[in-house]
Amino acid sequence: MALVFGVMMIEGGTLGALSYMLKPLFDKVFSDGGEAALIWVGFGILGLFVLRAITSITSKTLLTIIAQRSSSAMQVDLLRHILTLDASFFQTNPPGALIERVQGDTMAVQGVWSTVIMGVGRDTISLIGLFAVAIAIDPVWTLAAMIGAPLLIAPALIVQRYIRRKTAAMRNEAGNRATRLDEVFHGIQAVKLNGMEAYQTSRFETIVNRIIRAEIRMAMGRSTIPALIDVITGIGFFTVLMLGGSQIINGERTIGDFMAFFSAMALTFQPLRRMGDMAGFWQVAAASLERLFHLFDTHPAPRPAATGRLPDPNRAPQIVLQDIQFSYGENPVLRGLSFTAEAGKITALVGASGAGKSTVFNLLTAMALPQSGQILLDGVDIGTLALPDLRSQFAVVTQDAALFDETIRENIALGHDLPEAELRAAMDAAHVSEFVNVLPRGLDSPAGPRGSGLSGGQRQRVAIARALLRDTPVLLLDEATSALDAQSEALVAEALSKAARGRTTLVIAHRLATIRDADCIVVMDQGRAVDSGTHEELLGRSGLYANLCKLQFQA
Repeated sequence: MALVFGVMMIEGGTLGALSYMLKPLFDKVFSDGGEAALIWVGFGILGLFVLRAITSITSKTLLTIIAQRSSSAMQVDLLRHILTLDASFFQTNPPGALIERVQGDTMAVQGVWSTVIMGVGRDTISLIGLFAVAIAIDPVWTLAAMIGAPLLIAPALIVQRYIRRKTAAMRNEAGNRATRLDEVFHGIQAVKLNGMEAYQTSRFETIVNRIIRAEIRMAMGRSTIPALIDVITGIGFFTVLMLGGSQIINGERTIGDFMAFFSAMALTFQPLRRMGDMAGFWQVAAASLERLFHLFDTHPAPRPAATGRLPDPNRAPQIVLQDIQFSYGENPVLRGLSFTAEAGKITALVGASGAGKSTVFNLLTAMALPQSGQILLDGVDIGTLALPDLRSQFAVVTQDAALFDETIRENIALGHDLPEAELRAAMDAAHVSEFVNVLPRGLDSPAGPRGSGLSGGQRQRVAIARALLRDTPVLLLDEATSALDAQSEALVAEALSKAARGRTTLVIAHRLATIRDADCIVVMDQGRAVDSGTHEELLGRSGLYANLCKLQFQA
């Protein structure tokens, strides 16, 4: 930036020198005996244009480097920061809006460096040099040329506020546009099956039309300042022409004086217009910067200092929940939940939808924080553990297998460089090899957006292989076999049973037949643990679990 600033100062200075060279051109070259001055004046003007060309190429190249590197660094920093935020942040900020922040807002800021450096470096120096030439020729003419400048101040301030307000509105609508597209493309099956094509197109068109209106008003505001400069410059030219024209006619000043002055003032026209446009551009960038800074100022919920340490991070731990209270906003989910999952055993969580079973998994992995109560791993409060240490204890398989638009290999390995034998063992255990081996590209076959290239059962088996490879002390299974057919379910259940050996396993299941062999079944109702025991013990009590079994097995 310092280098390009210096180069642009040289480029800007050439305008003042060029206007000054017009005086000897008219007074010495275009007069009697001007042959002697013709060579040095001609080479002087040619040299100025060559210097201007060299500095222009250099400055534009350097400005492109600055703009690209700064915006790219900002995008990376922003993504890095967003990934540290709590799960609650992503519940209130849709993916499309966040994509627009990372891409759209940073791109809007990208050109601010080139505009500011050009304005401060090149155009300011140009104006200083040109006004110095004008003042040296005639200070009175210079004052006359600037007679309308004060009229520009108030309108410029009003227009800048207007531009900033409209830009902020436009950026918000751009986020809505990205969100709408994200929703449509990810829900394309529902859109087609329910005949929503026209409805979704209409909603998108409404957002786009609002963006168009905001863009038009913003462009009108940005063009207003240069337009006002045009009017003020015209008034100045008219005043100088009336004042200086009579002096030249009377022989008080030479034509060279007037041409040098007139050229200097004419050359100020474009720098003034660019600087006027820069004011509008800065307001556009400032609106995006405000949104970016607001996002950078958003921080995850504070956690206690990471002072805790597990006695043995590789040992299957005992998990204890003590009087856990948790709410999503004003909606209470867990109301004093307490239970113990014994080390190395399988504990199942059952209950009606909304009982809080999946919330337990979110709290265990610190995707959310309880409002009160304690969660202990081998007697250590998980709130005192560093997040990487805590999450390294868990492998999770959920009913919604989240796959990336990568190869099957990448979806299983998740960026880790694993031995082929280890990878194949996990695939065999999860019965992934059965369908991968028949694919044309094998493990390097693409999974498709969100795993759309695979069936539901195949996605689930990939997620199970991924969990097996993590080889963690705790296994969390949230309806892990829900998308499988009966044959695949039996095979994967066997694999998971082997994987659970020596691990503390928590299972969420709606199909009670899949958890009859659990060491302990915790029955949840309205955010509380209302009963616990083995399958036979709970059936013998004729409580909520027995009623659930009766309804399900009768069905």
